[in-house]
Amino acid sequence: MIVTTTPGVEGHNIVEYKGIVFGEVIAGVNMIKDMVAGLSNIFGGRSATYEDELIQARQQAVNEMQQRAAQLGANAVVGVDIDYEVLGADNGMLMVTASGTAVVIQ
Repeated sequence: MIVTTTPGVEGHNIVEYKGIVFGEVIAGVNMIKDMVAGLSNIFGGRSATYEDELIQARQQAVNEMQQRAAQLGANAVVGVDIDYEVLGADNGMLMVTASGTAVVIQ
C-alpha cells in the first residue's frame, strides 16, 4: 500500500475515494525507562529510550491506518498527517495519531 503526505500519487490517478482513516496509539513509558531517560536530561544528549518509544508508536499508528484503509478496499492513503500529544497527570503517556484519505489508485 502506498502511503504519502501528498494529495495524490505521482503517475497514478485516484479513481475512488473511500474515506478518512485513522490509526491511534497511546503508549506509556514505564518507570525504568523514565529513569534512564532522566539521566539524558541531567547529563545532556539524546534519549534513545524515548526516541525508540516514539518511533514504535508512530509505526504502529501508520500500520493501523493502513489496515483500516485496506478494510475499505483502498490501495493507497494520501494526505497523511501524523500528530503527537502527551497525556496523563504526569505527562507519562504518548498519543500518536495518523490520519489520511483512503483511495483507490490506478
